[in-house]
Amino acid sequence: MPIRARAAVGVAVVAAVAIVSGAVLVASPSADRAPACAPTTDLPGWSVARRWDEALLNAIRRSLPNPPVHARNLFHVSVAMWDAWAAYDPTASGYLFKEKLHVCDLTAARNEAISYAAYRVLTARFIKAVGADKSLSEFSDIMDALAYPTNVTTTEGDSPAAVGNRIAKAVLDYGKADGSNEANGYAATDYRPVNPPLIVALPQIKLVDPNRWQPLQIEYQVSQNGVVLPSSVQQAVGPHWGHVTPFAVPAGGASGVPFDPGPQPRLGDPSTDALFKSQAVQVIRDSSLLDPTSATSIDVSPGALGANGLGSNDGHGRAVNPTNGRAYSPQLVRQGDFYRTIAEFWADGPSSETPPGHWNVIANAVSDQLAPNLRIGGSGPVVDRLQWDVKLYLAINGAVHDAAIVAWGLKGHYDGIRPISLIRYMAGRGQSSDPSLPAYDKEGPRR
Repeated sequence: MPIRARAAVGVAVVAAVAIVSGAVLVASPSADRAPACAPTTDLPGWSVARRWDEALLNAIRRSLPNPPVHARNLFHVSVAMWDAWAAYDPTASGYLFKEKLHVCDLTAARNEAISYAAYRVLTARFIKAVGADKSLSEFSDIMDALAYPTNVTTTEGDSPAAVGNRIAKAVLDYGKADGSNEANGYAATDYRPVNPPLIVALPQIKLVDPNRWQPLQIEYQVSQNGVVLPSSVQQAVGPHWGHVTPFAVPAGGASGVPFDPGPQPRLGDPSTDALFKSQAVQVIRDSSLLDPTSATSIDVSPGALGANGLGSNDGHGRAVNPTNGRAYSPQLVRQGDFYRTIAEFWADGPSSETPPGHWNVIANAVSDQLAPNLRIGGSGPVVDRLQWDVKLYLAINGAVHDAAIVAWGLKGHYDGIRPISLIRYMAGRGQSSDPSLPAYDKEGPRR
């Protein structure tokens, strides 16, 4: 969705600028408090923040797909980890937790506070989720590997564990009043679809309003991770999400729309009817590019694809490789294979971390390629991996959280129809290109 993409790019810039002011500190070799036993180091190069991010992605893969909720969880865990890091920095500003602590062993204190904060938030958020037994077990395993007892629940005092627990409490309390309705399973209590469900297996379609969203009724609904869903009728995801408290974008206000590009084209609207129909035809044409029987080949090398302008898809590739100055060799693949790969990646098949999590996977892969030359904003001094990760996660997950608020806020506010409904509806009416031809109907598609 272009709106979502523009929001994610814009918010990422705002978020990155908002958090890179934290100063770099050098850890003291002396220890404030040694753990009960030596922590394991089975993941060399991974910071504790990375370990908790990966554990969260695994929990999302086990849970039911709900992109705005998962974006929120990614953001809130990132806030917890950032605040735990910032608590031991004299100038960095915590997002929710504003206390400042002084310790001898800075690295040990940060690792411990971050771990308790992340553990408490993750356990609370996934205790009732699908796959909770495995997810909670993984969270506990990480604490065991790091030699942090999970039965240390105190929020009193200045020990790193207590600091982490206090931060987790602040994050969880914040989430109770952020507009997501977490206490009631994130349900939108005031939303009802105006159209009856579309029985996907049947050719007939009935719409009360062809410009409004229609739930699908699928005889046997199975989630991306193999869970059989109790209802055959889809429920709208997050139509109230525009009212959730954002990170860097403006609040959605009464309409729940932080950024309003205006309504989508509408069938029957004199000013946008033609655009509506042309976009419906474009969806059909784009779908035809997925044909596995087509022998059409395309060049997918960086010389043919990419070099897009910010927030657009207008690039036509790069003339030369910027590293070696040579032209890229063509990389020919079947058109259908290439476009299906893209569609399937974002369609979230089995064990997917959903689109918000995809950005974390991509960010982690890029960070691994850059390491150890990690410089905030690409300049300045090299920072350690923990500082890099906590800042990266706050920026990227603040962005995906805000992008979800913007995208689902617009979905909920304008309640637009989905392609399968609009195309079936219009095809069932006939054609609207020529009144003199058979099956003419002004609400049919154009040829």
